Amino acid sequence: MFNIETMTHAHNIYIHIPFCISKCNYCAFFSRAIAPDWESYKKQILSEVNFWHGKLGQINVPTIFFGGGTPSLMPANIFGDIINYVAHRFDLSNCSEITVESNPGTMSAQKLDDFIKCGLSRLSVGVQSFDDDELQFLGRRHDAECAIKILDMAMQKNIRVSADFIYGLPNHNTENIICLCNQINKIGLQHVSMYELTIEKNTPFGQMNLNMPDNNTMADMYLAIQDHLNLQRYEVSNYAAPGHTCRHNQNVWDGAPYIGLGHGAHGRVFMNNTWFEQSGGDIKYNEISNKTRAVEKLMTGLRTMRGATIDNDVKNVLDFDFINSHNGLVKIDGDKIYATDAGILILDDLLVDILR
Repeated sequence: MFNIETMTHAHNIYIHIPFCISKCNYCAFFSRAIAPDWESYKKQILSEVNFWHGKLGQINVPTIFFGGGTPSLMPANIFGDIINYVAHRFDLSNCSEITVESNPGTMSAQKLDDFIKCGLSRLSVGVQSFDDDELQFLGRRHDAECAIKILDMAMQKNIRVSADFIYGLPNHNTENIICLCNQINKIGLQHVSMYELTIEKNTPFGQMNLNMPDNNTMADMYLAIQDHLNLQRYEVSNYAAPGHTCRHNQNVWDGAPYIGLGHGAHGRVFMNNTWFEQSGGDIKYNEISNKTRAVEKLMTGLRTMRGATIDNDVKNVLDFDFINSHNGLVKIDGDKIYATDAGILILDDLLVDILR
């Protein structure tokens, strides 16, 4: 018999689609540049859905996020079959958002219409740059014209649209960032993710001796985004107009439970009053302590402008002496702890300092 508390605890769902046409020069995510057997992968996802239905019951699912890889490579009927199956195993009556990540050139107007009919309500487009030379350097397969085309097309539909961009390329400076922000403003995007280029080992960029911007230049570029983008920062790398934040990511950052389905997916499942670190594909899950989960919630919550909630577990890991003596970096307001603008710039170091 299901534990009633477990049954009624909502879980968001992340579904990983690890297939791409090709790997980009910076990409360290789990993905494969192959032509997949979509029916086979769908059956695996459905099997995992069934497994967690058996563990959790018919729980409420507030959001679903298809990440990758390139989920927009999926045939629309595969996407529809997955959504329908999830709807039969879980409760989607209060599901407020179904996001699909996409790349320019992989989603036609008809295909997008088909995805919308199956439940898509938010499209996230991996643009990365509006400069064709930069796109080629990054290893992208599209040009700026193709990116603008899919954004214009998607914004004409009754869905929310987001775009990802990368900054901090070799020889980038604030002028590059201001130009990018002006282009985004002109298009009228209501949500963007602005990611600093990180050089990872085991990627083509990791094997190159690239002339990257120094830390001061990176900080200046980061500050320039807030000054010139017509959107408000609500998380370290995310900016949105009112009502256009990514609800799935906000739930995860706030510490809500979520299930990860598919190869390369990870989740944090809460059942029988216990947290579990969970991975998809091979369906592994291992118990983690309340202290470990509290640190995780603090790390993700402090990335947001509204901060992390100080529940009993989070309270037990905080160094209040440090916090009270460094209110220029971190502040407490009611049951929330948040980093100041200065603290955001050194967030990784700050996280270490506020833990006891």
